[in-house]
Amino acid sequence: MIPKTIKIKDKAALEIIWEDESVSLISLKYLRDECPCATCKGETVLLKAYRSPAKKMITPEMYMIKNIETVGEYAIQITWKDGHNTGIFTYEYLQELDKGLSTEKKQEYDNLL
Repeated sequence: MIPKTIKIKDKAALEIIWEDESVSLISLKYLRDECPCATCKGETVLLKAYRSPAKKMITPEMYMIKNIETVGEYAIQITWKDGHNTGIFTYEYLQELDKGLSTEKKQEYDNLL
């Protein structure tokens, strides 16, 4: 499913209105904490998994969006105010985050990436 609109709501959440008129409201903190990039979540290279170290310094800018760009017709790339911008959030992944938001469940990335 493709979004019709994506906007920041009340400086606290990402609001996505999908083509079927359903609405996802994902908190910016949860969105950043669940960033799918290799820096945040690790990666697998030649069957060896590498996990990133815990964040050492948390700043308010980590949870503020500077810019959002579309990536093809399947994802968005978010630039956060602290300069982080390597996460590609697929539309499928954003829908999974919306489903997990009520419990702030950590995502199982192997199934999604």
